[in-house]
Amino acid sequence: MRLIFVRHGDPNYELDCLTELGHRQAKVTAQRLLDEGIEEIFSSPMGRARQTALPFSELSGIKNIQILDFMKEIRYGHENDLYNQDLSPWVGVDRLADKGVDLQDSNWRRFDLFTDNTATIDIDKVAENADKWLLTLGYKREGLYYKNIRADDSQHTVVLFSHGGSSTAFLSRVLNIPFPLLCASLHIPHTGITILRFDRTPGKVSVPVIELMNDGNHVKKACN
Repeated sequence: MRLIFVRHGDPNYELDCLTELGHRQAKVTAQRLLDEGIEEIFSSPMGRARQTALPFSELSGIKNIQILDFMKEIRYGHENDLYNQDLSPWVGVDRLADKGVDLQDSNWRRFDLFTDNTATIDIDKVAENADKWLLTLGYKREGLYYKNIRADDSQHTVVLFSHGGSSTAFLSRVLNIPFPLLCASLHIPHTGITILRFDRTPGKVSVPVIELMNDGNHVKKACN
């Protein structure tokens, strides 16, 4: 199976929709995805992700955009003080790195940045539900890796339109990379594309292969 992640286009966060630039990016991205052999479309329930998915749905003829609630964008901050920039994982991990903190530490949830932070709740929710969703696609988590429980070795390609934070949380789980390290090293551009390939061999336990990471060249040429 090939799993294609696409971040939403340039957004108006307040209205949860795409800007004019974002709509242009979505159209260019739809054209870029046509050659990937995609069979199913999945999306976060948020407006900016669904609007990014729509042009590909129309262009490909795949009308059904299946909604994955758990892939909505992660929050950060305390419950009564959301989106406090001091508690943003993306801002905070840079501060931690500057202090020499080991971002590969598997106990990163104990860092002050992530203690009582809604980001941690949402990251763990994505991880739990990512495994449940992958199971419906024929891949069962066993320890650190994934077992192909599909009946045959046919290739199956799906696309998931979502967000920078929820995609990073998903990749952190699947690739076994601590979230802070991935958050610091993976800055996903609007409509950036990442592709994971899961082993096609029934019964095989393996690590997903990264075919493509964080590619935004399609919009650099057409929308800048």
